[in-house]
Amino acid sequence: MRSRWRGQAGRLEVWYTTLTDPATGTGVWIHHELVAPDEGEARAHGWAAVFPPGETPVFGRFGPFGWSHSEDADFAAGPVVQGGGRLTGAAGAISWDLRESGGGPPLFTFPRWAWRSEVLPAAQIVPKPAAAYDGAVRFGGRTLELDGARGASARIYGHGNARRWAWLHADLGGGDVCEIVAAVSTRPGMDRLPPLPFVRLRVDGVELPGGDPLLAALRLRAGIGLPVWTVHGRIGDRRIHVRVTLPQDETVSVDYADPDGAPAVCHNSERADVRIVLARLAGRGWETEREWRLDGTGHAEVGLR
Repeated sequence: MRSRWRGQAGRLEVWYTTLTDPATGTGVWIHHELVAPDEGEARAHGWAAVFPPGETPVFGRFGPFGWSHSEDADFAAGPVVQGGGRLTGAAGAISWDLRESGGGPPLFTFPRWAWRSEVLPAAQIVPKPAAAYDGAVRFGGRTLELDGARGASARIYGHGNARRWAWLHADLGGGDVCEIVAAVSTRPGMDRLPPLPFVRLRVDGVELPGGDPLLAALRLRAGIGLPVWTVHGRIGDRRIHVRVTLPQDETVSVDYADPDGAPAVCHNSERADVRIVLARLAGRGWETEREWRLDGTGHAEVGLR
């Protein structure tokens, strides 16, 4: 989880945590960014949002602060600190003090070589895909006490945000998870291609699809839109269909700025509805092997220019 930035201009590094309180169904999103612009000093900033069921989400920002490397934390900016299994901070009317435990082995949504070599415009990894969170989140005069809330902490590193993107983290229970990033690059030529969906399932300790996620992505198709986006296609000898719905009244819209100053807007909900169907070829047809339905517990996002 430590910073990968080595002083280069034109880089974006993100640490984010999402979780769902099992007692109330409330979703929480904590987003940290290091932006190293094409010109000027690096800055650290971010935001947090709380999604009580059936209510308008509460949203707040922190920073920007100057970036300084910390030996004791993965991210530190003003009152906001993440590291050593602890997340603390404040953003607007929201504050948090959380302890993070467990998570299982890292999930490489993008190929391992892409994360390590940095040859793609950006890459994402989920170091703690099935973590548990304890502590408190305070917002709007209320306190949300968390005891074993399920969620994940993830990382992004690259040159900026995609031209369009969709993201999903789905806790499927028992340590099983589904992570999806579907994106269109901003690079000339690549920006005319359809969205490339990177899909990673961990079910009963087995990761699907097997092999290189980039090669697997070539057999998948994504439809990015609001309030619904989808991914479908073949993963090995199986077929997958994913449908994600972001509820309009439980979604926040957040404006971004890339290192080159280009604007983007993401639409995020930690109360998304998700349906995932995994089918296997049997004889001359397909038979449903596994199916998951998440009502208001999916963590999802759509980014647009």
